[in-house]
Amino acid sequence: MRDTRESRLLLVLLIAIAFALITVDIRGGEESPVDGARQAAATVFGPIENGVATAVDPVGNAIGAVRDSGNRHDRISTLEQENAALKAKLGSDDRTNSRVRQLDAMLKNAGAGQYGIKGAEVIAIGAAQGFSWTITIDAGSDDGIRRDMTVLNGEGLVGRVTTVGPGTATVLLANDPDFTVGTRMEKTDELGFATGQGSRPLSVQFLNGKAKVKAGDRLVTFGSSKDKPFVPGVPVGEVVRVDPSGGALTRTVYVKPYVGFTKLDIVGVVVQAPRQDPRDMVLPKQPAKAKPKPTPTVTVTVQPNGDLVDGSGKVVGNTDEQQGGDAAGDQAGQNQAGDAPPGTADNEE
Repeated sequence: MRDTRESRLLLVLLIAIAFALITVDIRGGEESPVDGARQAAATVFGPIENGVATAVDPVGNAIGAVRDSGNRHDRISTLEQENAALKAKLGSDDRTNSRVRQLDAMLKNAGAGQYGIKGAEVIAIGAAQGFSWTITIDAGSDDGIRRDMTVLNGEGLVGRVTTVGPGTATVLLANDPDFTVGTRMEKTDELGFATGQGSRPLSVQFLNGKAKVKAGDRLVTFGSSKDKPFVPGVPVGEVVRVDPSGGALTRTVYVKPYVGFTKLDIVGVVVQAPRQDPRDMVLPKQPAKAKPKPTPTVTVTVQPNGDLVDGSGKVVGNTDEQQGGDAAGDQAGQNQAGDAPPGTADNEE
């Protein structure tokens, strides 16, 4: 297409329509008029993403099989093959152990909060659905996943489901600038709203501009009406910085999220909310503060012969020796007074 006035007008028009659709989609929520098209895209591309993720290991195996074929079976080739197989096995074991730890931590969190969850694996990342911080998981409507469900892992709040296909779903991560969640502070119950800031800490505005907040304070989700999109009690993060209110009605603090959004693998979608608010039960236990060491005391008893004996029965001194030392000290003091320069008394008089 030539660079003409008509082509430039067409480009501007298409950009304007795209922004209009994005605005309508964000404001429309579940009633968005483009929700059907988005779900259709998830239906078409979801199985492709899932198939690509599943095919990674078979492709590696196929490459290994091709490498093993041929007529060269000398000693060097055999050693190279054994070395490659050993590295692959070790790598697979490390990844398996990591996934087991993630799954175990997630199940513990789900048990503490009484959440009914559906486990899923992250199979894609990126802006496929128009968001900047999203992931695609290998669970969809066929698995009971619905839009606006809470997503968590063994560390805390991951995000919420935005688009659902038959076998996959898109999750908007909690650090996305379009993500906002109601929060409640541990113990004090101060309420606020956390907003994602990409790779930076979450920005939280407290409703009480005079709320007492300090670094290290912890936050959980407050929960939503009918538990959508957020169930209560999911750990969000810890306060790392507090900005003075400056007379404003709200107060802004910065919270480091518990979840590492760049290394997500195993997640859980909350398909059944808890019967009651778990409050702070899902938060990890705080490490116990070290108690100050007591100052040791030594008990000394005086024996009839004047010996000083400690609690273990060891003689540590004698009263006669101490008295003798005191007497010697007094005598030395008198000698010093007697050795005073002549005429000192006359001068004082």
